Amino acid sequence: MWPTHWPTIAREIAHATETALSAARADDEPAFADAVSALVELPYEQVTVVHSGMMRELLEELHPDGLAGEDVQAVFERCARGSVQATPDALVAVLTGALGVTDPDAPKARPEQYLTAGIVVLADLLATRKVEPRQYIRRAVGEIEREQTVEMP
Repeated sequence: MWPTHWPTIAREIAHATETALSAARADDEPAFADAVSALVELPYEQVTVVHSGMMRELLEELHPDGLAGEDVQAVFERCARGSVQATPDALVAVLTGALGVTDPDAPKARPEQYLTAGIVVLADLLATRKVEPRQYIRRAVGEIEREQTVEMP
């Protein structure tokens, strides 16, 4: 399944993320709610770092010539109209957070809201790109692993 050399938490994040994405893509609301609950139980910052890495990669692939405001707005609109509901504030926070743009004065979404919005955005980007999540999860966790093992000069 997931690489055995990954720490247990990384494997749990990968599994819960894949489960949540599968439920979101299948419009299975009970399974989605259970999967988000499992994600909420994991270390929040680690989960969001994995999800942000996946989002950035997908956005770069979908917009190789650069990402415009209209592109982000299109993602927001598709996600806001989707069958799995995420709060608009959380969708904005997820999208801007993945792009490294944050407003310290913006209202903070609760972890469950933020993670729900993150999965909704990821499911949309994966469907738009017509790809499965596994390779993106692997690369996002692998990038974190690489960053943590590189020695600082």
